[in-house]
Amino acid sequence: MPINPDAVGSTSEPIEASWNSKDALLYAVGIGAGHDDLPFTTENSNDTEQLVYPTFPVVVGWGRGSAMGKIGSFNPALLVHGQQAVTLHRPIPIEGTVTLTSKIIGIYDKGSAAVVVSETVAVMDGEPLYTNVGSSFMRGEGGWGGDRGPSGPKNVPPERPCDQKVTYVTDRDQAFVYRLSGDRNPLHTDPAFAAMGGFDTPILHGLCSYGFTARALLSALCDNDPARFQHIEGRFASPVIPGDALTVRMWSTESGEAMFTTSAAPAGGGDERVVIDQGLVRHG
Repeated sequence: MPINPDAVGSTSEPIEASWNSKDALLYAVGIGAGHDDLPFTTENSNDTEQLVYPTFPVVVGWGRGSAMGKIGSFNPALLVHGQQAVTLHRPIPIEGTVTLTSKIIGIYDKGSAAVVVSETVAVMDGEPLYTNVGSSFMRGEGGWGGDRGPSGPKNVPPERPCDQKVTYVTDRDQAFVYRLSGDRNPLHTDPAFAAMGGFDTPILHGLCSYGFTARALLSALCDNDPARFQHIEGRFASPVIPGDALTVRMWSTESGEAMFTTSAAPAGGGDERVVIDQGLVRHG
């Protein structure tokens, strides 16, 4: 078995990662923003200050300095994103440099697969700017008899109609824009590679649908003010096909907190399926 469960606690060497206004704009259009989102998609609109989406940290320093290199070998065609959380300690500036340190905080044996959880902390000017926690689901890498890890219901919405709902339609070519922010995995653009992973067609990046979801939450719960957006977490439950319509449903459960799900359906109509669940957002 190539995955090394003893890699828990391994850390990366700190690295510096920088971004500028153009990087923030590219991420914004990669998650579907446009004419209705000028503070996030332009830097020169009259009387409009540029802002940065709160999930932008998921692409900062993409592919660099990760502690994932300490876990052993695996087949990337059989890897899918499991869960993702982003905690904002303060708003993301339109340009800057952070020091990133990544740590493996969990490796779990799911029998037919392994789940690897990593945490990345970004520090700017000596203070934390954001913390990312993500898990990777690696098919075919389990079975060593290790700890199965956390399981069971989490962030379950109340059994009542949602309080707010937002629907966005992804573009058929969405992945070709999103990939320019860092994730060039051919699973999202190459039909042959997608077939190796068992998919009939390339699927949308999970973090792209995550960004669409955050756009909906930011608009509905924070009046598009990133300074009010504090935390988002969710589990990737099913792939999104580029061109799908994404519907984000929100249930306010207490002051400054809401549960959410994201569902996908063919844009021309058809059955919905949940693609992000166990969703929790905290806001001011």
